[in-house]
Amino acid sequence: MREVLDDLLQWWRSGDEVGVGTVVASWRSAPRPPGASMLVGPDGTAVGSVSGGCVEGAVYEQAQAVVADGSPVLERYGVSDGDAFAVGLTCGGVLDVFVESVSQQTFPQLEELAADIAASRPVAVVTVIDHPEPGRVGRRLIVRPTDQPDGSLGSDRADAAVADDVRGLLAQGRSTVLTYGPDGQRRGEGMRVFAASYAPKPRLLVFGAIDFAAAVARVGAFLGYRVTVCDARPVFATAARFPDADEVVIDWPHRYLRRHADAGDLDERTVICVLTHDPKFDVPLLEVALRLPADQRPAYVGAMGSRRTHEDRLQRLRTAGLTDTELGRFSSPIGLDLGARTPEETAVSIAAEIIALRWGGGGERLSGIDGAIHHGDDLERRTPS
Repeated sequence: MREVLDDLLQWWRSGDEVGVGTVVASWRSAPRPPGASMLVGPDGTAVGSVSGGCVEGAVYEQAQAVVADGSPVLERYGVSDGDAFAVGLTCGGVLDVFVESVSQQTFPQLEELAADIAASRPVAVVTVIDHPEPGRVGRRLIVRPTDQPDGSLGSDRADAAVADDVRGLLAQGRSTVLTYGPDGQRRGEGMRVFAASYAPKPRLLVFGAIDFAAAVARVGAFLGYRVTVCDARPVFATAARFPDADEVVIDWPHRYLRRHADAGDLDERTVICVLTHDPKFDVPLLEVALRLPADQRPAYVGAMGSRRTHEDRLQRLRTAGLTDTELGRFSSPIGLDLGARTPEETAVSIAAEIIALRWGGGGERLSGIDGAIHHGDDLERRTPS
């Protein structure tokens, strides 16, 4: 919902009723992930997407119907076979889309939720998408890390069980469907809820205020990261040179990273790009980055440099006492082999490596391999129930 929230909030504040379709589960080659949303406004305007075009028409009509009768529905859209114009995903994927009506009456917490998201405060929205009692479908619970949940799924028992589980998802920034018994029994079936987590943006830390860093910052911002550029040289580390960065910091890289690690600002979603290729900067920095504890260990650490620079860097790090296990935690030379030459092309190769490692991709050309196009880390999500 994040990408359509501003439009939704505008209609909500005007007292309008909006049809909202949200992807709650996807399998195989479905084009949009869980949490992707499409709005149908009171004037018939469509905002957002749930499938990249495959089933938007069907969801549009369903959203109008839900607004008219007030009953939310869970619809499954699968591969289209036979009629090429039939409703379905011609890409071969499967989507579960929950369609509901959103207004000040049905979602009174929306403004507070939007404020949390805008301020990067972690918050999750839990919605009942399936229940043997139709009146409980569409009920909502807002879950924050420490505060009492806001709203109710229909019983104190269900609220307590679901809130406890969703706080774990929120810490990981995960959105998924959870299954319980009708009253929140953890080993039961009958009630399914969709937990949409809105965690702060993952961090991209770019060390080295060079022209390649400006391109990496631009691509990182495009991918949804909160971007920091850090360099000890004030003449290079200026906001004017890095307009796409959220912040530009003048500090020694290793000192900056250690301070933020000690403050608990790093997590397993953090991405670190070391672009200095100067041993007085990158060796102390990599000593800190590669020895971070498991709960703060970055998703990716990449270091720029030639093969010769890489070998010299490895020797210096071994002299500093790093083990082979620790040295295996970073990628150098940075990026995938795309034949990149320019800063922009190099930034794309770095982003490609980060994406491949995140989702388990191999970096090969899709036209040359068989099997699934989309990779995932949760096998249960790949098999429709």
